[in-house]
Amino acid sequence: MRNTARRLQLASGILLWLYISIHMVNHALGIWSIDIAERALHLAIGLWQSVPGTILLYGAAGLHFALAIRTIYGRRHWALPPAEWLRLWAGLSLPLLLIRHVVGTRVATSFYGFEPNYERVIVSLLTSGTQGLQIALLAPGWLHGSLGLWFHLRRHAFWHRARFVLLAVLVLLPVLSAAGFVQMTRAVVPGSFAAPAPDAALVAHRAALDSWRHLLVAGYLSLIAAAFVGGQLRNRLSSGAARAPSREQR
Repeated sequence: MRNTARRLQLASGILLWLYISIHMVNHALGIWSIDIAERALHLAIGLWQSVPGTILLYGAAGLHFALAIRTIYGRRHWALPPAEWLRLWAGLSLPLLLIRHVVGTRVATSFYGFEPNYERVIVSLLTSGTQGLQIALLAPGWLHGSLGLWFHLRRHAFWHRARFVLLAVLVLLPVLSAAGFVQMTRAVVPGSFAAPAPDAALVAHRAALDSWRHLLVAGYLSLIAAAFVGGQLRNRLSSGAARAPSREQR
């Protein structure tokens, strides 16, 4: 069971890492042109919002999260090396950032008639003052996935020899992604001109979308807290049960 869970975690993690990588490459194309980035975005939307893409993406996300909850509940101790703490922080913080993005794009598209493109998304972020969040959005997921892959692949000689190239990619892609997003923002709002008006669908359903965000964040944090507290209680009960026979023997 442990080996099966590890393989499922790796497979789902790779798929999510590819999704984030494609998203970051898409942002980076904005360095050259918002039109090029827009065309790439339509290809990505066609891939991930198709029936097979939706099943794969959300199935992988649900499976990866379920296995993370299982790991938190089953962990016996929390004396982790710094790299593991960094990976854990990046993995747990990503959904908090991603929920806002998913609600503002996928939920708004599926339920409220919003048609996302880069200009509309950027305008929405500018009017809500969360453009900095978008730049930082994918970094935790990229870091978590890259560290996870490294932990699994570092035993192989090729990956160990290529570690400096991999480190350069790890740093360079987020930087290019952020630069592309900034460039697209400048293209949408040139100079000192005011930003275009936000999309009418987002304005009309802002309260409903905020409710979605609050509900998802509360549910996510509740599951994490329940897994951690439940695991600690189980550990204490197990250690107490183990000490009881030793007292009886004495």
